[in-house]
Amino acid sequence: MTRIGSKEELTTWKEGLETAALSSGLTHEVTVKVAMATCGIASGARSIMNFFAEELEKRNIEAEVVPTGCMGFCYAEPTVEIHRRGFEPIIFGYVDEKKADDIIEKFIKKGELVDGVIPINYSTFDIKETSPVITGKEKKQIRIALRNCGVINPQKIEDYIAKNGYQALAKVLTEMTPAIAIQTLIDSGLRGRGGGGFPTGLKWKIALSNQADQKYVVCNADEGDPGAFMDRSVLEGDPHTVIEAMAICGYCIGADKGLVYIRAEYPLAIERLKTAIEQAKNHGLLGKSILGTTFNFDIELRYGAGAFVCGEETALIHSMEGSRGEPTVKPPFPAESGFLGKPTNVNNVETLACIPPIFLAGAAWFQNIGSPKSKGTKVFALAGKINNVGLVEVPMGTTLREVIYEIGGGIQYDKKFKAVQTGGPSGGCLTTKHLDTPIDYDNLIQAGSMMGSGGMIVMDEDDCMVAVAKYYLDFTVEESCGKCSPCRIGNKRLYEILDKITRGEGTMEDLVNLRNLGQVIKDTSLCGLGQSSPNPVLSTLDNFWDEYLEHVNEKKCHAGVCKSLMHYVIDSEQCVGCMACARNCPVNAITGERKMPHLINQSICIKCGACLEKCKFNAVTVN
Repeated sequence: MTRIGSKEELTTWKEGLETAALSSGLTHEVTVKVAMATCGIASGARSIMNFFAEELEKRNIEAEVVPTGCMGFCYAEPTVEIHRRGFEPIIFGYVDEKKADDIIEKFIKKGELVDGVIPINYSTFDIKETSPVITGKEKKQIRIALRNCGVINPQKIEDYIAKNGYQALAKVLTEMTPAIAIQTLIDSGLRGRGGGGFPTGLKWKIALSNQADQKYVVCNADEGDPGAFMDRSVLEGDPHTVIEAMAICGYCIGADKGLVYIRAEYPLAIERLKTAIEQAKNHGLLGKSILGTTFNFDIELRYGAGAFVCGEETALIHSMEGSRGEPTVKPPFPAESGFLGKPTNVNNVETLACIPPIFLAGAAWFQNIGSPKSKGTKVFALAGKINNVGLVEVPMGTTLREVIYEIGGGIQYDKKFKAVQTGGPSGGCLTTKHLDTPIDYDNLIQAGSMMGSGGMIVMDEDDCMVAVAKYYLDFTVEESCGKCSPCRIGNKRLYEILDKITRGEGTMEDLVNLRNLGQVIKDTSLCGLGQSSPNPVLSTLDNFWDEYLEHVNEKKCHAGVCKSLMHYVIDSEQCVGCMACARNCPVNAITGERKMPHLINQSICIKCGACLEKCKFNAVTVN
């Protein structure tokens, strides 16, 4: 067991961190925080941050400009949060240089509000002597995994320390044995946020029980779901929380080596993680004799090439070893034989981000958040046809309706809600009848979908659900590792049937084959990717059967998405022969004399819609 350092050593260490925190620059009268995650930078946040820094200095206004991670309001980037000492923080969205100038002149200098204020729709908490103080309890969101994202400068360890950073590690190392710490995690009810939902504490307990001369802690940062950006945002906005949690895990299972498997497509997350690791080493929080004990722990990065299947833990481990990223049959589980054949614990980023707060606030605190079988909160990446695209973190048990309408702001352009895809490409498409379903692991599976890692894509009345199922199958076919035939061949056949249906060549027998083949793939595939890949097909068959029948029997796609089923026609009574449609047709499919009705040759038409767009007399319609 680790030898705990003396009380004098611990006191000296804490005093050093407190001194560093005080020098972190969080003591200014005015602090301007600019969301500098990938989404913000892509929207021009870097120039906005520079504008604030230059203009505040020019105008002799004493203020600090702080780059942060994602604030969650991705739809309103660039976003800026202004802190005036003694006042509640205010967040402004859609900030350009003109609005930034108004913020400086009107709000910062005079206290006058400026347009573009974004209501803070989440609760925050702070730990004071192990008692969590939650502010904004009336809000739908409670930020635990995202507690520091958009709040601190992710590139300054002092900012993290000022938010009780590394205090959980200190508590575990100085007050708990590995067994007691693991039991705390078990009592909290935390389940893996990567999709499987396996109890995290039990996973650690199994890894602890397997004896070996070397063990490993692995962070799964290979986020491959289309439309998912939860883990990336945590790493960009709060990398130290992952480092602290990995060190706690290392102490609990008896490992001195940590590995972060992260896709190379996340350059900003990689950069900030590297900086955080170096800072933690410089402060004695990684490396040898952490906190004056005999506990040693270090972390390395390993890069993935963006293979979706490498989100599965055994495929991930093989990729880290330099082999093809293919899953293997379990058992043995990684906790028994993982990286290089040694006991290995694998948790994803969001799971790790929940761990320090649990040890600071206590298992009972975490247990009291969420639903009976799913404790705590879950981060979702809201995307698709929704007004407020971004990151949300809600207690388990929150309904889909609350997330989509109360937090997400409803459907864009006042369109009708049609479906929501949860769980990424392996999840299912749920309908209006599921809107009041409480979100947790068991309820989503019962509804025909799954939690997955947390992607949530909203669709409206203009989406074709047959085409949606085809889109996700196309992704799965491309991402299959090919090791087992049900996934490699079965999904390809599923895609071919869907493609046939969207071309208007489907039959009722094809619909029977879709369901039967989908169920066989679920029952016989090797890993979770293959076992869940038919979910989009099966769930749309169950919930949108009428659309499949429309495609097969009527050869129509009312959503107008499946081009092969669309027919542009010209109403001879409405057509005035202006020739605008003919001039703009890229394939010369439209014929007719000036001031005479025109005709579209269906065998040539490529369904581009140019004729519909250019006609000013409503003569072109789609059948």
